[in-house]
Amino acid sequence: MIISFVLHFKNNSIFLHAIKGILDKGMKKIVIGIDVGISTTKIVGIDESGVVVSPIRIKATDPITSLYGAFGKYLHDNKIALSDVEQVMLTGVGSAYIDEPIYGLPTSKSEEFVADGLGARYESKLDRMIVVSMGTGTSLVKCDDNEIRHIGGIGIGGGTLAGLSRIMLKTDDIKQIINLAKDGDVSKINLLIGDISAKPLPGLPMNATASLFSNAKANASREDIAMGLIWMVLQSIGSATILSSLESGIKDFVLIGNLTLLPQCREVFPAMEKLYGVRFRIPKYSEFCTAIGAALDYKRQAK
Repeated sequence: MIISFVLHFKNNSIFLHAIKGILDKGMKKIVIGIDVGISTTKIVGIDESGVVVSPIRIKATDPITSLYGAFGKYLHDNKIALSDVEQVMLTGVGSAYIDEPIYGLPTSKSEEFVADGLGARYESKLDRMIVVSMGTGTSLVKCDDNEIRHIGGIGIGGGTLAGLSRIMLKTDDIKQIINLAKDGDVSKINLLIGDISAKPLPGLPMNATASLFSNAKANASREDIAMGLIWMVLQSIGSATILSSLESGIKDFVLIGNLTLLPQCREVFPAMEKLYGVRFRIPKYSEFCTAIGAALDYKRQAK
């Protein structure tokens, strides 16, 4: 009886559409979020349960190569078929170079600051915060419940660290810079309150920074310079973030982007927390938050 029923309705478009809907519901679908940089692409998947699936990062010489390399590797490594992909969401500066569907899949774009906010909110579980996206430069995004708004930024970030390191250390290899800094002494580079005052100043302990690089000598070691550069970049970002929050009442700052991987983040930001009574948070997938947010933006728009 079932077979005859199917044969009777095999040319019925309503019946076929219903069967397709049942089959589609049985398939596991994934939304792919891709943060396309000029030379680095980050890619994540968000499954039907809202779980982040195996984020990866791929480097290449240009955004197109980086994007397609990351996408192909991601599908291969996670055994995901093209038919399992519900949507591809692109964001980041490199996404401007891409106007065609990725491998024929439904493809859209997410505004980067919105993706920053959505990704940071998902990872931190906070509704009210300032998102500090530490990339080549640094952007600041205010999240207040469902309102996500870009409030400014500072032209200091990973690009600053790389450029000054090329001049002063003759390398922009971040691993080498980190290794040098491990043996550096920042007190030989920065002028501290204790260097200029016999007693702590109001609100400023003796080990607080009075002036970045003001204590550096002409024969400063490469190790001390590396440490000084990292502290300068991170402290500048932290200070700008705190100033951006004035009058807002926001005390939670979520750090995202590649610079969150610097080990010195665990020194610089806790010291600023203690000094200013704020909280800097680095979520689990901090470097992938923008890609995560791009995928979540599709789910938000689909509601």
